[in-house]
Amino acid sequence: MAITSSMKNLFKERKIPFLFSFFLLLIFVTFILISYSQKSPVYIATDISQHHSVTPSLPTSSNPINSQTQLNPISNNSTPSEDVLSNDKENDELGVGNFDWKLCEGSVAVDYIPCLDNWEAIKALKSRRHMEHRERHCPDPSPRCLIPLPDGYKVPVPWPKSRDMIWYNNVPHPKLVEYKKDQNWVVKSGDYLVFPGGGTQFKDGGANYIESIQETLPEIEWGKHIRVILDVGCGVASFGGYLLDKNVITMSFAPKDEHEAQIQFALERGIPATLSVIGTQKLTFPDNAYDMIHCARCRVHWDGDGGKPLMELNRILRPGGFFIWSATPVYRDDERDAKVWKAMIALTEAICWKVVKKTFFDSAGIGLVIYQKPVSSSCYENRRENNPPLCDQNNRSNSSWYASLDSCLVPLPTSSIGNTYEWPAPWPQRLNNKPERLSQTTDAEDVFDEDTKHWAALVSDVYLGGLAINWLSVRNVMDMNAGYGGFASAIIDRPLWVMNVVPISGPDTLSIIFDRGLIGIYHDWCESFNTYPRTYDLLHSSFLFGNLTQRCDVVEVVVEMMRRGGSSVRWIE
Repeated sequence: MAITSSMKNLFKERKIPFLFSFFLLLIFVTFILISYSQKSPVYIATDISQHHSVTPSLPTSSNPINSQTQLNPISNNSTPSEDVLSNDKENDELGVGNFDWKLCEGSVAVDYIPCLDNWEAIKALKSRRHMEHRERHCPDPSPRCLIPLPDGYKVPVPWPKSRDMIWYNNVPHPKLVEYKKDQNWVVKSGDYLVFPGGGTQFKDGGANYIESIQETLPEIEWGKHIRVILDVGCGVASFGGYLLDKNVITMSFAPKDEHEAQIQFALERGIPATLSVIGTQKLTFPDNAYDMIHCARCRVHWDGDGGKPLMELNRILRPGGFFIWSATPVYRDDERDAKVWKAMIALTEAICWKVVKKTFFDSAGIGLVIYQKPVSSSCYENRRENNPPLCDQNNRSNSSWYASLDSCLVPLPTSSIGNTYEWPAPWPQRLNNKPERLSQTTDAEDVFDEDTKHWAALVSDVYLGGLAINWLSVRNVMDMNAGYGGFASAIIDRPLWVMNVVPISGPDTLSIIFDRGLIGIYHDWCESFNTYPRTYDLLHSSFLFGNLTQRCDVVEVVVEMMRRGGSSVRWIE
């Protein structure tokens, strides 16, 4: 993937016509959904060539997907009342084939994630040693059923109240309440799940833990020097939730079902999070992206498989960035922990990370170590042993989508004039400063400027006042074709966050998004996204479907959008 001048043409030619049949299909599907829905409306608007506004909703049912039908969760025994879209002449004329839409069935349908709940593929795996069963295994064909709502589902608690409490019926999973009852992760209180802000490694609360880190290493400067963080094995994401008060945006992630519904809790709270695992494949982020990576008892064996998990963190950590590890090997000296700590010393020295602080918090009874990644490759070149070796950039994939973990070190970038890598400008200046990596591509700076101006004007003049959207009810936002993050930049002052998605079939702009102090992820929209149903309040896309219709079944993409959206999701195209 590479940034190309084709993006420049997109911004000069604002309106690109789509196939007329696609619009007919989209309108037809959404109006059918209206007639079957029982919940709050979905708003769909388009500003490409004509404006259409329709109001479908998510269906409700107590019928979910069982493990036998998850690869094709449409029952042949469904009653006619379950049909959402049936065989008809109009459907044939649109050229989309004959099919029936049903509500998904089975005991887990309300929380169904197609690429992570493919039980037949998981059962067929030869090994689970490296968390292969938590990685993506997408069904083919994709399911064509609609996700029902949980019984008793309510419109989510609005932000910022949602950080501390959510409706129990929206995420009715009590196991974590019992499992973590002594650590203040989550407590059931009447109709609510309450989040006191605790965690395994911050028993005095997330806010106190964050302040203690700042005191331990003042140069961190939350929300100024350190802006973009990855929280590995995040639990219910209270660490990331409290960092929002510091103008820090955290991508929290954990595997599905390691602890029941932890990522679903985080997203319902309105905290950025995604389902992922450090297994055999790279995380779907660019090289040198995060200012800091955090792990509090995240249960990753960093030295496992020749140290590949830690080398993956090294790949995505910005030069000069920090890794905070809060775990028992840091501060306990029993035989097991001492062995792990010894292995960690050897591995971090081999990849040229230096310890800048190691401390113990008496009140909480826990300790942590803070490592820093080098800013130049000189340390790599001066090691006694070239182990792990430097990656051969000529034979290394530029993409991290379905790519195996590296067993080598990625050479560190330099400035455009060959000097040591420079840290981005302090936040919030870095949001609109031209990132250093822009200079590596012809015309990229002009495209960046046009993108920023275009979205600032469109959001101000149209989106915030000209659309039927109650922005006070919008918290979780996804930009499905983010470009340089201009849309997210234009709404940065609103109390919401944006998951900036860069499709793998288009220009690779994700590193620029991170340089701006925003978060994002790679994805292929021909597949399902790694998130629970009812995750996002607003889905936004610009110039996405023109290329997508040549590669994917549009109907499946629309149903995936319905799956990710909440009961009152809006879609702006």
